Amino acid sequence: MTNVCLGIPGEVIDVRDLHGVRYGTVQFAGVTRDVCLECQPDVAPGDFVLVHVGFAIAKIDREEAARAWRVLEEIGELNDLFANGEERGGVS
Repeated sequence: MTNVCLGIPGEVIDVRDLHGVRYGTVQFAGVTRDVCLECQPDVAPGDFVLVHVGFAIAKIDREEAARAWRVLEEIGELNDLFANGEERGGVS
């Protein structure tokens, strides 16, 4: 299979400044990661974003995030994203 670059939907849990750069903790169906929010300056806790290589590239709504998770699950990409056995549960 060809490698595909995907934006993964997640919910912003918190926002903070780290050495002058805006970061947030983003939850991806139960898994949290630090994400750079500089490209999305209006994002706040509770918002959903698409994340690519550690950067929030777009703000999306909850419904769009849920649709994206369903598509990723249908095409089997979630298995690769969570290959290390971390818990996942989808966006509700």
